[in-house]
Amino acid sequence: MPSVRSSPMGGATARPAVETGAGAGPLEHPGVSRAIVEERNERIADGIEAMKKIEMGQEDQITPRLQIGLEAIVLLTGRPAILIQEGDFMEPPKAWADLKGARSAIQSVIQRVGRIEITGNPNFDWLGTGFLAGDGTVLTNRHVAQEFSRNAAPNAWTFRAPMTASLDLKAEFGAEDSIEFAVTEIVGIHDTLDLAVLRVERTSKAGALPDPLAVAADAPAAGSLVGRRVYAIGYPAWDGRRNDPEPMRRIFSEIYNVKRLQPGELSGAALDAFEILHDCSTLGGNSGSPVVDLETHRVLGLHFGGRYMEKNHAIPLWTLRADPLIARAALNYQ
Repeated sequence: MPSVRSSPMGGATARPAVETGAGAGPLEHPGVSRAIVEERNERIADGIEAMKKIEMGQEDQITPRLQIGLEAIVLLTGRPAILIQEGDFMEPPKAWADLKGARSAIQSVIQRVGRIEITGNPNFDWLGTGFLAGDGTVLTNRHVAQEFSRNAAPNAWTFRAPMTASLDLKAEFGAEDSIEFAVTEIVGIHDTLDLAVLRVERTSKAGALPDPLAVAADAPAAGSLVGRRVYAIGYPAWDGRRNDPEPMRRIFSEIYNVKRLQPGELSGAALDAFEILHDCSTLGGNSGSPVVDLETHRVLGLHFGGRYMEKNHAIPLWTLRADPLIARAALNYQ
């Protein structure tokens, strides 16, 4: 596993973050340290006590400690970031029990989302998230691809020597292996939107490239954007520059840089600015994550940034069918 675990410009600072692979730092592989688990359990117990006081009409007896516990329960159950192992997600909180009924469809999406790895960069050895959206083509963010790309000529991009890139469709918590596909071409980087298209091919270690995800060809039904349940899949990295460390610690249990399922809802749209808003618990390494409709499991948007508990931004892909770069990428619109 790479030794530097940070993601540029997508939100994480350019610093080594907590590792979770072999030889990792503060966490003892393969589990969360006992102290972190005990503290989280204490927080949840405080939150349960606070909820009981609310039910009994004793809100005036909720201490600051109990209030923190109550907030912890909201964060952990309302917008969780669920670890993924062996291509499947761990037990979701009760508020998201319906994820279990969609397990097979979500597993299929999980298999098509990967981490953008890089070699030859002095600061980073992974940069963000990408997903298969066309035949051998991957969508990610412009600010991710620009870290290893240069504009060799108008509308012609190439690698910045000596850097190379790949897409690892695994990079899960506790994983000792990878499912890695080489990035062989930078198809294009969008002029105005935070979007880039890469071409990938199988390596000697990887099997066949999976079929691409289905991308929504049309917007959800009128009036159904706000409150629509969605999920993101990606690789949240430590993001202390933009986010309060305490909520991050409660949600992510100090485990970063590995694949997670992050459910939430759409919270708005600014289609004239090519944006939809969502409230999934994303961090910097989620740059390039798909935002997927929980009902249809089609990709609605390409996540590109945000701030936790405020708003997150994604590009609505159904609005780009006539875009020249998207046309060249031949996305799997359905």
